[in-house]
Order: sequence, then structure tokens, then C-alpha cells
Amino acid sequence: MKLVIGYLYPDLMNIYGDTGNIIALKKRAEWRGIKVLIKNISLKDKLKSGDVDVYFFGGGQDQQQELVAGDLKVSDKGRVIREEVKRGVPLLAICGGYQLLGESYQPFESPKLEGVGIFPAFTMAGEERMIGNIVIKISNFKFQISNYLVGFENHSGKTYLKKGAKALGKVKAGFGNNGEDKFEGCIYKNAIGCYMHGSLLPKNPELADWLLQKALEVKYGRKIELDELDDELENIAHRAAASLS
Repeated sequence: MKLVIGYLYPDLMNIYGDTGNIIALKKRAEWRGIKVLIKNISLKDKLKSGDVDVYFFGGGQDQQQELVAGDLKVSDKGRVIREEVKRGVPLLAICGGYQLLGESYQPFESPKLEGVGIFPAFTMAGEERMIGNIVIKISNFKFQISNYLVGFENHSGKTYLKKGAKALGKVKAGFGNNGEDKFEGCIYKNAIGCYMHGSLLPKNPELADWLLQKALEVKYGRKIELDELDDELENIAHRAAASLS
């Protein structure tokens, strides 16, 4: 089997260790004998349906987000990603990527940025920075080892879910989407948006495997059972981080 991992705007949207998520996906696939190709997709690159089996979209500053928001619209990449997510292609977006895949992002001084519209949510720049370790209890699916996700957040943007949106989870420690309603992230089909840097996937190997499994199932059109890996050390670290709750 083979997977193509699409890394969206790695030269512009890559802060707080986000590339570690690409490394985790790649290694956990390769350890199972799955061939992996990393496809970097940025301003000058083209994208069409079927090019990518799983997407990752990291975080960036407002200046970079303005460039990316414009490119997503004028290059037609936004439409392609939206249609791919609708057919089940998995995606993980963190911080700035999460904001741009919502309906809109309003910076402090710049005009409002139009989002891709995958997540039924909107974001506004906040006055205070929300930073520190975060622990959430997953709301809409379950893992075998732990139903908690752990990470590190560093954002001033405040994201609000619209009616009917599904949160990734409830905050047990930290701020989450906006520091007010105790929700963190958003999930639509097999796409996940959240504020959990850190990197997220090395700290939460079950989530990495969930993304890989969904990618393979969509690509090959059948149920996939991943071979088990020895995650003893990863699970010990995860439990220690989750104890913050």
C-alpha cells in the first residue's frame, strides 16, 4: 500500500513544531510497510482531486495567513480541499490552518479573511494570548487506549463554533477554541481542526493511526486494520501529559 501526505503551505504555515506531525504520520505508516510520499503544496503549486490521501495544514502568523487565504481562493485549492474532505479524505489542521478552513478569520487590523468553509466556525483576533499545555476529552469518537488528547496551545485567535458544529472535545486543562465555552477544535467527516500544537500526533499516536486508517480506507475502498505497534513509551508519556487534567 502507498499513501500521499499533502503538506499545505509548509514554507508559510509551520510554527511551534507543526512539521512533527508529518514526521509522525510518515514513520507510523512506514513502520507498517506502507510506502509514503510527502507532497508539499504551496503558492505556486497546483492541486487536483485524488492527488493527496491525507492532508496536514499547520499554523502561521497573520501576514502569512493573508497570503495563504488569497491563494486558497484564487488558485482553486480551497475548492479542491473542500470537495476532497466531503468525500472522506482525512485532514488535520492546527491553529492558523484551522482558522482558514473555517468560514472566516478577522485579524485585528487587516480586512476579514474569507475561509474555505469546511468547518462551521468563525474566528476573531483576541486581545490576550492563550498559551500553555492543553488536555481535552474527545467528544465524537473513541480510541482504545485513551479518550484524551494532549497538546500545547499558543494562540490569540478566538474560534466560535456555529450551531450544529461538532467539537473535537471538551477542555479539561487549558483554553481551547476561545477560552470561554470549554470547547476545543471541530470535526467534520474525517477532517479535524484544533489549536493543539506540540506536535500533536507524536503525543497522541492513536490519533495519528486514526488518520492513517481513514486515508487508506478512502483510497482503497475497504475496511483497513492497521498492524499494532509497540507504543509503550508513547502511551506512558501520553498518560503523564493527560494527568494535567
